[in-house]
Amino acid sequence: MRLISMHKMEYTYTIIDSDATSNLQLQHYLEEYGDFTCASIARNSDEGLNSILKFSPDIVFVNLNDKASEYFQMAMELNAYITNLPLIIGVSKTKRYAYEAIKNSFFDYWLLPFSEFDIRKSLLRLKKNMPKESKPQTLCLKSYSDFQYLSTEDILYLQADNNATEFFMKDGSIINAFKTLKTFEQQLPKNFVRIHQSYILNTDYVSRINYGRSVCTLKFRKVKLPFSKSYRENIDTLKRILSKNSISALN
Repeated sequence: MRLISMHKMEYTYTIIDSDATSNLQLQHYLEEYGDFTCASIARNSDEGLNSILKFSPDIVFVNLNDKASEYFQMAMELNAYITNLPLIIGVSKTKRYAYEAIKNSFFDYWLLPFSEFDIRKSLLRLKKNMPKESKPQTLCLKSYSDFQYLSTEDILYLQADNNATEFFMKDGSIINAFKTLKTFEQQLPKNFVRIHQSYILNTDYVSRINYGRSVCTLKFRKVKLPFSKSYRENIDTLKRILSKNSISALN
């Protein structure tokens, strides 16, 4: 099933499609653009709604050939839960649901089989209408009249300490903040990922993912942080992004 992005300018997307073939074909087209990262894949409207609420993707692709009315209901239901709605693009073999898609404020409507030219035009229009802005790279920790400013690039990872949070920095220092880890999970840029009830790490510094030991290793001082089953999907997405930007040498 929030989708992870290694680059602050990337768009994240969710696909809701019970058809594995069109699903893979769409991912293939989007990979060619380089700045679109898959946050999650769902097979029906319930899974889709859960994915959107969990990962907050920028774009949602919905195959309307199967139970279109449920997907339109899901699109309406999103307004009750989130303020920043994703752009929704409907996909169908016919124009049958086009009018309903317009009524439900879909961003676009694509016909199957996919047209590479139509996809390119649509994605360029999407980028123009929704330009990505870099999030603030400085985090302000406020305690009464004391204001401390941390560059997010200098943060290796965060660790929960009861109702407080410890920031472990590149220079070896540890900075305490009297707020919960969940508070910072919502505020930090997308390259910070929750991997455990007690840890959020800066994915820019991940050098190794060991599934056998359930451990992520960081580049600085070979710090090893555990990841838990409940955050396994975040780890899987992180691995996919790291692998995408790496030269593969399989043993």
